[in-house]
Amino acid sequence: MGGMTPTGMGSMSPMGMGNMGTMGTMGGTPPQVSSGSPMTPTGGVVTTTAPVFEQSYIENIFRLNLGKVGTFYFTYENNKDWNAKVYTGVLEAAGRDHIIISDKATGQRIVLLMVNFDYATFDEPLIYQYPGTIGNPPTTRNCR
Repeated sequence: MGGMTPTGMGSMSPMGMGNMGTMGTMGGTPPQVSSGSPMTPTGGVVTTTAPVFEQSYIENIFRLNLGKVGTFYFTYENNKDWNAKVYTGVLEAAGRDHIIISDKATGQRIVLLMVNFDYATFDEPLIYQYPGTIGNPPTTRNCR
């Protein structure tokens, strides 16, 4: 260990790590940074003017399409009575771990957990904004 003293890192020169303030910062509070903002190695915040898009997660796609009627397919492992179930209804809300749909005829609302979600179908075009795409993709496609 050569020239280290018994007190360890606390006796290092000011250029070393021994005289840091609390929580590993050099005397003071770090700057406030927006979530996801890039920083320079010296701790400066890099401001960007890039457009912000929602990420393409299923809950964001559902949020863009609230009010549309869909058919939602779910499977439930280790369930002897019904392993798979299909729900049809108006998409009313979408969270990270759930969706809420309603039946127009009965007015009943159902909360469904995304952990059991397989896929959904809709009979109308969906609004879909993928990161880096402006607006919606073309609605006509050649299916082969």
